[in-house]
Formats: sequence, structure tokens, C-alpha cells
Amino acid sequence: MSTITAALGTDRVRWLRPALTVLVAAAVAVGAPFYFAPFQVFQLTMVLLYAVALSGLNLLTGFGGQISLGHGAFFAAGAYTAAVMLDRYDTGHLATLPAAAAGCFLLGLGFGVPALRLRGLYLALVTLSFAVFLPPLLKRLEAVTGGSMGLTVNKLQPPAWSGLAEDQWMYFVVLAVTVVALTLARNLLRSRVGRALLAVRDNESAAEIMGVRLSLHKTLAFAWSAMFAGVAGCLYTWVIGFVSPDSFSFVLSITLLAGLVVGGLGSLYGPLLGAAFVMYVPSVSQDVSEAAPGVVFGLLIITVMFVAPTGLAGLPARVLGAVARRPPRATAALDRTPEAESAPDAEPESQPLSGPSDTHTPADPAGADAEPVGAPPRTEKE
Repeated sequence: MSTITAALGTDRVRWLRPALTVLVAAAVAVGAPFYFAPFQVFQLTMVLLYAVALSGLNLLTGFGGQISLGHGAFFAAGAYTAAVMLDRYDTGHLATLPAAAAGCFLLGLGFGVPALRLRGLYLALVTLSFAVFLPPLLKRLEAVTGGSMGLTVNKLQPPAWSGLAEDQWMYFVVLAVTVVALTLARNLLRSRVGRALLAVRDNESAAEIMGVRLSLHKTLAFAWSAMFAGVAGCLYTWVIGFVSPDSFSFVLSITLLAGLVVGGLGSLYGPLLGAAFVMYVPSVSQDVSEAAPGVVFGLLIITVMFVAPTGLAGLPARVLGAVARRPPRATAALDRTPEAESAPDAEPESQPLSGPSDTHTPADPAGADAEPVGAPPRTEKE
């Protein structure tokens, strides 16, 4: 009976810590827009939508093992899908979200085809080409995309019954979408699809022998990743209210990948930490050096990767591991008391068989030929 009670107590403690963590995080997230200034609330909103984009990239790169340098292009596709629907067709804001998600999912399926033949740097170059030629293409399609001038759309306005300001309402909408996206990514990784992605990342040959269809799961990884990026791009249009080709250069793709690596590849919390890095570090770099913010940004990335090679998400475990491996110096210092240092060394329990005993008299240096005491003197004849 005591064993059952102990087991139930252990399970209760095991579930209590995550529950308390979730409650504290929810309380902080809900109370944040009422505590911070409007610009700071805007920054938090951008962190959340970047977290949605990085969660999709984490599915593809962190868990799927496929490098993509064109994630910013999928982000731009979702943003322009929402902007065109709002500007040209005057649809509601909520209708643009599923349209951007579905359109980018199909676009990701198309770009998943090269992943069947290419891998590593070759696949990264193909995806980078998509991020490079998309902005000039958007400028050419001036009748639809507005060309270099871009498109200006209305932001999502709060309803009258909410009593919230525009920045607060937008924050809560993006927060709700982010929670749904992160929950979907978490459940996806714990399903058969997630286990198949991990198997493909670790060893493609072994995964194929075990019955994993490489073509299907590689293509689906690109599709899911593009869908998350498209949702984030749609939220970007809602928050900013303006899109232009220059906002989605290939630098955005590089920045997103760097943010994911800094946050932590293959970690469920890495996208959130990486999104905060993407949002705040460029601003800090600009404040530190207005002449060369890119140099400061690069140095910060190098510093973070030197301190936390597995990303910020793995830093706590790394610190705890270093503390656990540290020798107990305090205990050794307590053992070396003044009495112990002044005490004479203990005698050995046994003596070597070949060594002389301490109870015997020392041997005569004259050796065995020495005459005994009291013996008559020897003559020369003897």
C-alpha cells in the first residue's frame, strides 16, 4: 500500500511542476499587454508571430534534418496572400488566415519535390534561390502586388465589446494563434509523422528499412513548414498593415535560420527563444553601434553559440551538468582539519619480507666475517 501511495505521490509531483509552469506562463502572457507600453506590446506581438514561423522551420530543419534558406519566401507568400485578399477583394481578416495556410501548404508540397533528390548544401541552395528571386518577381507583378510601392491594408480592429486598444487586441489574437500553432507542432512531433521525421533525420537508410516512406515524409515536412510560415506571414500583414518586396529579402531567411539555431534546434521551446533573439538583438545592435550594427549582431551570435552550442534552450541543462560534474572542493577542505594535518603518519600494517625488522639490532658493517665478542685472537697459521 505504501508503494502505491509513493508512486501516486511521485506522479503528482511530476505533473505539478509542468502545470505550475503553464499557469505562470499564461498569467504573464495575459497580463503583459496591460503592463507594458504600446510599442513594447507591439514587439511582443512580433515575437509571437516569429515564433510561429520558427516552429515550422524547426519541424523541417530541427526534426527533419533538411536545411532550408528560403523560409522567408514562404513567409512573404503568406503575407502577400492576406494583403491581396484584403486590398483587391475586400475579404475579412479571418478569411485570409486559412487561405494563406492552404496556399503555402501547397507551395511547400511543390518545393518538397527537390528534397527527394537533393540534400545538405544542395537543397539549401535551391531554397535560397526561391528567397532570392521572389522579391523581384513581386515587383514585376505590379497589377496584383502593387510593385515596389507595396500594398497598404487596414489593420485588425478590436470589437467594441472588448474594451481593448488596437495593440492589445492584436496581441491577444496573435497569442491565440501562436498557442494553437505550437500545440499543433507539439502534437505533430509526438505522432507517427514526428517519429518518422526523427528516423529520417538520424538515418535515412535505416528509416527506409523500417518502412518509412522517405518521399512522403520529406515532402510533408516542407509542406508543414511552409504552412506555419504562411500563417506567420498572414499575422504579419494584420499587425503591420503594409507589405512590400523589400521587407522580405533573402536576409529574412538567413535571420530566421540563425534565430532557430540560437534558440535551439530540435527543441519545443527553441522557436520562442529564437523569435525573441530575432526581434530584440538587431535593435540592441543598432543601439550599440549605429555605424556597424551587423558587426555587433554577428559578434552576439558568436558569443551565444560559444556559451551555448546547443542553443539557448539547452543552456540550463548545460549549466546543471557543469555544476554536477564539479568536484566537491568544500568537502575536501573540511577533511583537512588542523588536527589531521598535525597528526603523525600511521605506521604501515606490514613490512616487506625482504626488509629488516625494527626489533632486530642493526647489522655489523663488518659483515659475516667479524669475530664474536670474547673469542681468542686468530693466528696467522689459522
